[in-house]
Amino acid sequence: MLATGRFDEERAEQHPLWAKELFDYASHRPESEEYGVESFVYRARAPFDPAKFHRFLTGDALDEIIRAKGHFWLATRTDYLGELAIAGRQKSVSRLGRWWAAVPKNRWPDDSSFEELVFRHWNPVWGDRRQELVFIGIGMDAATIRAALDACLLDAEDFNPELWTTLPDPFPAWGEAQPVAEPAE
Repeated sequence: MLATGRFDEERAEQHPLWAKELFDYASHRPESEEYGVESFVYRARAPFDPAKFHRFLTGDALDEIIRAKGHFWLATRTDYLGELAIAGRQKSVSRLGRWWAAVPKNRWPDDSSFEELVFRHWNPVWGDRRQELVFIGIGMDAATIRAALDACLLDAEDFNPELWTTLPDPFPAWGEAQPVAEPAE
C-alpha cells in the first residue's frame, strides 16, 4: 500500500481490515484498550515548590509516561506561567507567557468573550494561576503521579509571593524551551 511512499486509496479500500473497520465498527477496540494507552489531567490551585517540582521531573515517577503537556506555576515566578512538554525521554520547560492575574486589567483585550474565558479559570486568591498538566502513558500509576505532584505544592492558603522569593529554584532562566537537566550523580 505504501511501497511508493504514497497512500493508494483504492488498494486500501480493498484491504480486508478496511471493510472490517468500516462495517464491523461495533467490535472495534480503541487504541487505549488495545495498547493500554491511558491519560489523566492533573489540576491544582497552589504553586509548585521549584526544587520539589524539578526533582519530580528528573526522578523516576515519569518512567511510564509517553507524553505530557500543559502549564504550571512555580512559586518563585509568580507572574509567569511555565509550559511543560514531555515526549518520551525528552523533557523541556519554558515560559509560556504571563498569567492574566499579573497583567493590569486595563491591558487586557477589550472583548467580553475573552473575560468570560479568563473568569472561567479565575480564583479569588490565585487569579488564573494554576497547575494543569495532561499525562499520557502505558501502565502508568495515575494515583502515584498525582500524589508526587501534590507533594510538590506549597502549603499556601494566601498569595504571598514575598515569602517565596528565597526558595531554591533549580530551573534555568526562561527564554526558549530548556531541556530539564538530570541531577549530577
